[in-house]
Amino acid sequence: MCLRQNDKSWVNRSPIIPWTLLDADQHSVFGSPGTTVVRQKVTTKHGWLGDYDYRWLCLPSLPTARRKQPPFFGIDDELPLVLAMTSGLQHALAMLAGLIAPPIIFASSLMLDPATSSYMISASLIGSGTRHSKFSPIVTLQVVGGYYLGTGLLSVVGTSFATLSTANAIFNMMYANGTCPSTTAMDGTITRSPCPDAYGMLLGTSLICAFLEIGLSFLPPRVLQRIFPPMVTGTVILMIGASLVGSSGILDWGGGSNGCQARPTSGIYQLCPTVGSPHALPWGSPQFIGLGFLSFVSIILTELFGSPFLKNASIIVGLRTITSAPAITFLWVHRFKINVYPPAILPMLAVYVSTTMEAIGDITASAEVSRIPVEGKDFDSRIQGGVLSDGIGGFISALFTVTPLSVFAQNNGVISVTRCANRTAGRWCCAFLIIFVPNPVLGGVTTFLFASVAVSGLRVLSYVKYTRRDRFILAAALSFGIGDLLVPDIFTYLFDGVDNPSKGLQGLFESITIVLSTPFLVSGIVALVLNLILPQDMLQQDEDKEDVEVTQDLEIQVLEQERMM
Repeated sequence: MCLRQNDKSWVNRSPIIPWTLLDADQHSVFGSPGTTVVRQKVTTKHGWLGDYDYRWLCLPSLPTARRKQPPFFGIDDELPLVLAMTSGLQHALAMLAGLIAPPIIFASSLMLDPATSSYMISASLIGSGTRHSKFSPIVTLQVVGGYYLGTGLLSVVGTSFATLSTANAIFNMMYANGTCPSTTAMDGTITRSPCPDAYGMLLGTSLICAFLEIGLSFLPPRVLQRIFPPMVTGTVILMIGASLVGSSGILDWGGGSNGCQARPTSGIYQLCPTVGSPHALPWGSPQFIGLGFLSFVSIILTELFGSPFLKNASIIVGLRTITSAPAITFLWVHRFKINVYPPAILPMLAVYVSTTMEAIGDITASAEVSRIPVEGKDFDSRIQGGVLSDGIGGFISALFTVTPLSVFAQNNGVISVTRCANRTAGRWCCAFLIIFVPNPVLGGVTTFLFASVAVSGLRVLSYVKYTRRDRFILAAALSFGIGDLLVPDIFTYLFDGVDNPSKGLQGLFESITIVLSTPFLVSGIVALVLNLILPQDMLQQDEDKEDVEVTQDLEIQVLEQERMM
């Protein structure tokens, strides 16, 4: 173990392993040094099962029933192998829907064939599992000086939802300006053609923009928290969830978001998902609505009556799987032409700022649920290491043909339910993610999933004191965000009056249009700017005076009521 000088927080700190000391002969995959410990763990009943009450984990529960809670396992506590594998599987199941939804939506937006869509799903799972195990936020590695890589917590990563709405805006721009091919029918219906090169451009742009988050990780964590307070991060997360519900979740519930939602009178998208698909129906048909509702109800019933294990996998219970996916696949089976799309640079930079904000909030939540202090130098190093891990992971994920991977928040609920924050469970989670190769039909599950993201944003906003200043910032940010969400074309024609712009200027116009057309980006920028320029003290004094006046008015009303009585 390598401890920093004058660092007395090592009792609650996971091992900080320098690169030069990461020796496989001294550190086993089970997290315990020495082959003797490994032999005892794999050859004894106690090593496999321990004293854990597995009935509590697996038996169904009633809403009114109360059962004794199992012991809490900290990040470095001794963990039986079966419990480690079981906890790892629960984490993998909790992440699964969030990992497979983005590639399905990307493939649908770009009209990619089922084989490519299946590969993108598998690449997302493999990329997430590989990044856990090789470039992991689970351990803490000292890199240079006082900087670290990783959080030392049971932190997991997955495809960032912040990329979804931004990518949709980028893809829409590519089809609009002819970068991606499309055809227009006599009745004005636009039919998109497959455009895998657009995904390669998204990956290439993401690859170079990842250096922004890497650079931000070297700022003091307290500076990052001052720049991105809960007011800003909560607004961004709320708008991410809300925009995804409207642009993807509800549309997929009705049958699809690939163009059939417009119910054209001709072309392959007269029916959803396409005319030639099995059981194709018009968008919004009761069969589609009923299927999504069935998925939704199954999630609710699982939450009511399921065992703790099943509750952690409630999203997966709502999925229907089909068997068209290959039994095994590898990265780079399908390859995309990596390129940079200049108009996407500014939006993707904003995405990485967003993932930085998400990482700070999610790491804080992970530390809280893991019973780790959330203040002090030790916690600051976890924030710094997590953001650096996010930035490097975004760069590497692009090479894995996956959009940016960021810290996931879903697993904090798993830690809370299972009472297991042990990092060994995270390593087993990596293994399960790599071997999963599903191809799901999401139905109404994505609506629930994206709404959960919006609820996470509301939870972050609950930390705001809601002073007059805070209410002003939130109202201004949501004015742009909600307005953009309800009227998505409002900024589309902003630069139509500019005659014959140069290629570079046109690219800048498209970049600005993408940012303004993405609800969480425009609301986040407004909240960020106002939070930096609005003075705190003067408005706080006004708020205090207003509170005093309200209190006095209430006291006067109470006295008048007493006199009347």
